Amino acid sequence: MSDNYISNPRIIVVQKLYSHYFNQEEELNFPKHKFKKFIKDVVMGTIERKDAIIELIEKDLSDDINLDRSESLLKIIIMSAIYELLYRPETSKKIIINEYLNVSTLFLKDIQKKYINAILDKISKKIRNE
Repeated sequence: MSDNYISNPRIIVVQKLYSHYFNQEEELNFPKHKFKKFIKDVVMGTIERKDAIIELIEKDLSDDINLDRSESLLKIIIMSAIYELLYRPETSKKIIINEYLNVSTLFLKDIQKKYINAILDKISKKIRNE
């Protein structure tokens, strides 16, 4: 991975959430980074508001995604993006969606990236009227 990818805060968010998903007992730490506060806010916010995010997914996306059958990384990307759409209104929905699509390019197949795009586009229209 290039330095550009390593320094991308949303990649770090997804990595931290993925690690937490498999080892919830391990303490999350946030090393020095230009966007440390952002990373910590999104990671901790996604974890703390997990139930509300899942409830929203089940209410508005039940025909599109089954959380029980979706792969972990896909769920994490979608949930962290939804967290930002809900709780970080200062960032436009287009930027949020684009950033998470860039993240998905590193970890997922193209078909999954298109799926994430469709899911995030649909839910962003329900969450925000930009």
